[in-house]
Amino acid sequence: MQDRVDDFLHYLSAERGSSKNTTDAYRNDLTGFVKFVTGDGAAPTPKTIDRAAVMGFIADLNQRSYAKATVARKVAAVKSFCAFLLDHGDITTNPTAQIDSPRAPKPVPKPMTTDEVDALLAEPTKFDSAEASRDAAMLELMYATGMRVTELVSLNMDSLHIDPLPAWVRCLGKGSKERTLPVAHRAIAALDSYLDEARPALLKNRPQPALFVNRRGERLTRQGFWLILKGYAKSADITGHVTPHTLRHSFATHLLRGGASVRDVQELLGHANVSTTQVYTHLADEHLREVYENVHPRAR
Repeated sequence: MQDRVDDFLHYLSAERGSSKNTTDAYRNDLTGFVKFVTGDGAAPTPKTIDRAAVMGFIADLNQRSYAKATVARKVAAVKSFCAFLLDHGDITTNPTAQIDSPRAPKPVPKPMTTDEVDALLAEPTKFDSAEASRDAAMLELMYATGMRVTELVSLNMDSLHIDPLPAWVRCLGKGSKERTLPVAHRAIAALDSYLDEARPALLKNRPQPALFVNRRGERLTRQGFWLILKGYAKSADITGHVTPHTLRHSFATHLLRGGASVRDVQELLGHANVSTTQVYTHLADEHLREVYENVHPRAR
């Protein structure tokens, strides 16, 4: 059955255009499922999968206290795999057809305050190095545009247009959907500084199309950016949990608090459905209510 898992992962990547992150997650989930189905050590085949096996797998995940979101993702992987097996004639009925997918609770994003964002963006400027200049440019660009971290590290030199103004950056989002985002003046200044001196110093004349590179002159990775962000959040004494997505949440929430429309923010974030963006309106309304109650204590 592992061969069929590999075929399924190839199908996701080559035919469905799924990202490496998605296929890696499916690989991990389905490897766990295959191990569970193997049970006593017998070599499983696609026909080994039945409703009882899938229900047993779900029960085992719940018993092992996995988070609901994790269980939901793993079950979704198994359901997709079984649909693939059915389409390719490996099984005659889909054992997951009558199994409801667990509903994972949607976490409400926690944005940073504007003071926290200012502190975070200022942190790299305290250091005089090529890496710090790069980090300042990355953080400014991410907060200025609301890009996903994968979109940020995937940028190439030709993705960015600074001169002449107005500046913009073109990124490739989920489902290979391209969008063009305006770049604010503060981010432009950080990018100019990085491109003029820091990036050439990191490259040392090595050819590289990537916009953001590490000290070896290679494209910076998602994991690399996460570690950089974590380090600056700690040195800036930001107590909350800060992830690359936190900056995206903060970008959206601060725009809405400033009066931007949900539709405009949806377009900037690259959300396919406006309902995904509307979660931020709750955060913006909550903030405005707190401000009002502080000014008018009797409103509490």
